[in-house]
Amino acid sequence: MSTTHTTAGIGTFTVRALDPLQDAELLHGWVTHPKAAFWMMGDAKLEDVERAYMEIAADEHHHALLGLHDGEPAFLMETYDPAHRELVGLYEPEPGDVGMHFLVAPTGTPIHGFTRAVITAVMAHLFADPATRRVVVEPDVGNKAVHALNAAVGTEVDPVMLGVFNNLFMAIAEQMGVRLENTAHSVNIKERLDFSCALFDSEGNLIANAPHIPVHLGSMGESIKEVLRRNEGALRPGDVYAVNDPYHGGTHLPDVTVITPVFDGGELRFLVASRGHHAEIGGITPGSMPAFSRTIEEEGVLFDNWLLVRDGRLREAETRELLTGAAHPSRDPDTNLADLRAQIAANEKGIAELRRVSEEFGPDVVQAYMGHVRANAEESVRRIVAGLNDGSYAYETDSGAVIRVAVTVDREARGAVVDFAGTSPQQPGNANAPRSVVMAAVLYVFRTLVDDDIPLNSGCLEPLEVRVPPGSMLAPRYPAATVAGNVETSQAVTGALYAALGVQAEGSGTMNNVTFGNDRVQYYETVASGSGAGEGFDGADAVQTHMTNSRLTDPEVLEWRYPVRVDAFSVREGSGGTGRWSGGRGAERRIRFLQPMTVALLTGHRRVPPYGMAGGGPGALGENLVERADGRSEPLAGVDTVEMGPGDVLVVRTPGGGGYGC
Repeated sequence: MSTTHTTAGIGTFTVRALDPLQDAELLHGWVTHPKAAFWMMGDAKLEDVERAYMEIAADEHHHALLGLHDGEPAFLMETYDPAHRELVGLYEPEPGDVGMHFLVAPTGTPIHGFTRAVITAVMAHLFADPATRRVVVEPDVGNKAVHALNAAVGTEVDPVMLGVFNNLFMAIAEQMGVRLENTAHSVNIKERLDFSCALFDSEGNLIANAPHIPVHLGSMGESIKEVLRRNEGALRPGDVYAVNDPYHGGTHLPDVTVITPVFDGGELRFLVASRGHHAEIGGITPGSMPAFSRTIEEEGVLFDNWLLVRDGRLREAETRELLTGAAHPSRDPDTNLADLRAQIAANEKGIAELRRVSEEFGPDVVQAYMGHVRANAEESVRRIVAGLNDGSYAYETDSGAVIRVAVTVDREARGAVVDFAGTSPQQPGNANAPRSVVMAAVLYVFRTLVDDDIPLNSGCLEPLEVRVPPGSMLAPRYPAATVAGNVETSQAVTGALYAALGVQAEGSGTMNNVTFGNDRVQYYETVASGSGAGEGFDGADAVQTHMTNSRLTDPEVLEWRYPVRVDAFSVREGSGGTGRWSGGRGAERRIRFLQPMTVALLTGHRRVPPYGMAGGGPGALGENLVERADGRSEPLAGVDTVEMGPGDVLVVRTPGGGGYGC
């Protein structure tokens, strides 16, 4: 018996009967592998599993099937006939129980972004009885499998196909990210992975994303909708747009979003987008994260609905002129253009995969499941919201500004109002966050409350009414500076929401942003810190928390590309908050400079400690300083700029997370 099925974006599956002789060596290798993974196998011992599968293969009432993916063994499936409920040594079934077990290939190799376990679970769902949640298998399991796999997929929602499309859409975004990582030039995008990729429907709603940077993903929809609004009726195949203007769909200037519409038969079907943090986009200090900017123009070059590609041709000369002609132009337009090309290439990968899926299932089905995926996310959040309690919190930042939030739950409607009334007014500095950043934080927080494996998408926001007072630091007016709003204020909004909901103690509450450079080189990084503890778990040590999810550049790469040395990077002992569950410990990072450089710091919780919860203690304050080559030590503020000379060492000590419980 052998059956085969091909699914776009996943590959070709072949299921055949296990041969006791032909497959004996394969099976032995699997069960003795140190990473052998068993799914639905209970507490069976490895030697029992191997023996059982061989006996099953020779038993007329049981089925031992071998699953191959693109010709490579992926999993074993054991089923049994309802009329013969006894098993051969794995476990005793309950009366009337029928089912299957899986032995998953131990390699864990991703298949187009899916793990083998995910694919196995999808296969299992084909046999699941939705009423009982038990796995039901008829005697002719092979024919049933091929029938289920080959069933026509319509536009009405199907639970199995919903899971398939959930993972399929996320896998496409992940493939876009791989393309961007492989083709980017800058250290910040290629090494630190400070980028995000996502898919959107024709109205600009976020459908699915790869697990990239939360503050990017939740705010990208505003960029998409701005392009759709400004170019209604004028978009055409071969167009690509770039956006970073915080007052027209962007967040802060270093984050440039590249947007490509996807057409089918002249009709706009989808949009794909990639957002990358350009470590140099102009501004008054190298690295484009100035500590003391007061207007948006002081922060660099604005891409406002910028037509980057027309009819498939990169408008390179025009874009270079934009990059070099601003009041505070980019110091490295060549790298900007190289990374923009990489973002365009990433989008093209997404388009190719969407077209492949559309050819397999039909564009109407794909479009319908984009709606189903959003609706499923909405329902998942509504179930969580219905069990929340009202709460409020006033979150004070180091500058003295306060973010106030009140969450009011309507249990009957299974929705909530998230109101930021009373938040401090627009700030004279750069801690102002566009409303899109606030929405990103809200989306992130409520998505983290959902245990289900769903994409982070705009459906999560449907049960929520978010109120942000105009003219506040969370909805500033042009030309207010915003560079810290995207990184620091987004973290504060997240912390305020978790406190209002009583979910967990504060993490570091800051991204610990460090930039340095001169007219020749520019670099940006966020330094890890402690995460907050919650009921039943300790905080993690030295990790990127909440709205940031970027990587730290490998020391070898950093020292190769820049005139610096990493003297130390270590866990900061004793910095986590105390409690029944301890807060995560922060980190200490020491960077020695070999040439004169300008350093800019945007860091928080250097004055106000990260809060503990339910009686837990706060995390330790962060600290910044310079150790001069002549032996002097100079303390630095949380938001500061300093000139470094050869031999000087920058020391950044990041906050610990708050503790939970007495």
